[in-house]
Amino acid sequence: MERIAAILVIFVLLINGRHVDTRHPAIAVPIVITAQPVPLDSHDPARRTVGALRYLGGWVLGSDHPGFGGFSSLYRAPDGLLTLLSDTGEAATFRPGTGRRPGIFRPLPIFAAEAREPNWRWDTESLAVDPVTGRRWVGFELTRRICRYAPDFTRVEQCRPHPEIQSWPETTGMESLVRLPDGRFLALAEDAPGRGEAQEDGAKDVLLFPADPVTPAGRRAVRLSYRPPPGYLPTDALWLGGGRMLVMNRRVTPFSLFTGVLTLVDVGRPHAGQRLEGRVVARLESPLLHDNYEAITLSWERGEPVLWVASDDNHLLFQRTLLLKFALPRAWVAGDGEEASRRPARRPAHPSTAPHIPGE
Repeated sequence: MERIAAILVIFVLLINGRHVDTRHPAIAVPIVITAQPVPLDSHDPARRTVGALRYLGGWVLGSDHPGFGGFSSLYRAPDGLLTLLSDTGEAATFRPGTGRRPGIFRPLPIFAAEAREPNWRWDTESLAVDPVTGRRWVGFELTRRICRYAPDFTRVEQCRPHPEIQSWPETTGMESLVRLPDGRFLALAEDAPGRGEAQEDGAKDVLLFPADPVTPAGRRAVRLSYRPPPGYLPTDALWLGGGRMLVMNRRVTPFSLFTGVLTLVDVGRPHAGQRLEGRVVARLESPLLHDNYEAITLSWERGEPVLWVASDDNHLLFQRTLLLKFALPRAWVAGDGEEASRRPARRPAHPSTAPHIPGE
């Protein structure tokens, strides 16, 4: 019965969300974002810890813009600017804080040949950034492809679908995209089963790209697997350096609705056939703030690592867009992560290759 009830909950979520337009959004517009502070624990407002994390603050975000919400990935730049990507291929950019925050809401750039495509095609679910060049890679779930963008999303440079991703489910596919310091990429599926023995123990499919996944050098991905905590599915991941990765895992039930669990994974040097499994380091569940957590990113403040967490409200009235901020244990994060985050983003020294449009 619980499984049937959970299916009904998910069905309601799917049919009651905002029905998007059939057009891709056209222009960037200024918006005002409201940020209402919230305690970690409404029953104990003084509480500041959850697992190994220390709560630094959090907000319920809102805006009068009809497209605001549905965020599944985020990035905080070294200068403090925060970018949230939505499930309709739009980005909200602002500086976090309490009160009314000025921001920009804009569509991601697209190829001219795709200008008439419906905006459901731009279901962004994952984001990775090169802190040195400022380039950004976005994973699109429904179209099962990865696109690379110039710094600050000024233009789309290249896109490529991958045969290995084509077999992943349309709505529970590429939820996480991680760029490693050596230029390789990890893509974690939310609910595509792993292969072989991994399929039998609930592990999910993971792809390791040997280079930039939109270039010929990154075409030949190899498979790994990740086993989330029982009952949970991975929704985002970030690289901490030192061979460690942090993964957000989500569960939905008819009684507690959405809850989140963070796992710390000792990856080492990832390789084909590797089976990843982390240890639980924090649980975001009642009575703590809990919602549909789908986005995490890392920043640095006064030499200390900070974790940012955002939730996807699915454009539903009973869900919220939460933005939470936690201090991470310094020992979890390698020093090279801090050094990289402090380097100013710069444009590539040589022009990028001509854009590739799938099907050409």
